[in-house]
Amino acid sequence: MARAGLTADRLTRAAAELADEVGFENVTVSALARRFGVKDASLYSHVSSARELRTRVALLALAELADEVAAALAGRAGRDALVAFADAYRDYARAHPGRYAAARLPLDPADLAASASARHSEMTRAVLRGYRLTGDAQTDAVRLLHSAFHGYVSLEASGGFGHQPRTAEESWSGVLDALDAALRNWPSPGGVREA
Repeated sequence: MARAGLTADRLTRAAAELADEVGFENVTVSALARRFGVKDASLYSHVSSARELRTRVALLALAELADEVAAALAGRAGRDALVAFADAYRDYARAHPGRYAAARLPLDPADLAASASARHSEMTRAVLRGYRLTGDAQTDAVRLLHSAFHGYVSLEASGGFGHQPRTAEESWSGVLDALDAALRNWPSPGGVREA
């Protein structure tokens, strides 16, 4: 019988909180059961496996990140939109390191289709339309932005910038300036700029 008060959604949110506290890799059904003071078996009437639990946390993280980016982008275009998107992305990764790690979980095609991944892609493409990038150039720029943002926040989280004389904040601003310049001056082969 299911324990009163436990639901799949409540377990997912608790697992997300646990991920932020102890790292996504340490989120297990046993750890979550201990958090609720129940036996592991009590959770299996709500989630079928550790994989399902981890997938649910990944889907939650993708949706939360999409919501934060969408709110930051509202009414912005061009460089302002780029900076708003980047800052929302970085702020989420810093505030929710476990959830951010969960958002990187490879998902099955059915789970991916049900996720906020399409929203992330569309919001990135909306930012790039402000730079008049289309076609292959837009696809390449989407990959550039996601690689730059993910690379930066991952290195920052692991302490990779501690030995530099310039602060990570100053460098972040410089990186965004460089990305803005790259997007404004994207090479024309491989893509067409709208008039």
